[in-house]
Amino acid sequence: MNSFLSGTPSTQYIDALQDSDVLILTHDARDVMLDAVPKMEKFFRLLAEKKYIASRDRIRTSLSESAEDRYLSFLQLYPLLVQQIPQHNIASYLGITPQSLSRIRKELSLKR
Repeated sequence: MNSFLSGTPSTQYIDALQDSDVLILTHDARDVMLDAVPKMEKFFRLLAEKKYIASRDRIRTSLSESAEDRYLSFLQLYPLLVQQIPQHNIASYLGITPQSLSRIRKELSLKR
């Protein structure tokens, strides 16, 4: 979103883990669409608000929760993804190494 709004190159990328449909929307095209369809302004505002909240929550949890708690939250939010995507991608999302994720998974399995 920073890159889109500022017009600067992004420092992040998205790696699609499954077949995906991607909508490419330039800043200029968005402006034309907002002029043509005023209700889209509300859509983009709500989208930006939702993304802001998600970003702040992700920062808060990465600073205040343990890696195990972040993994448990991930399991609750995305129970099906655990079986569908590689563990190194989950570890990256959680901000930990794959080895740490493996250790956490082992410790959790021993607790059960």
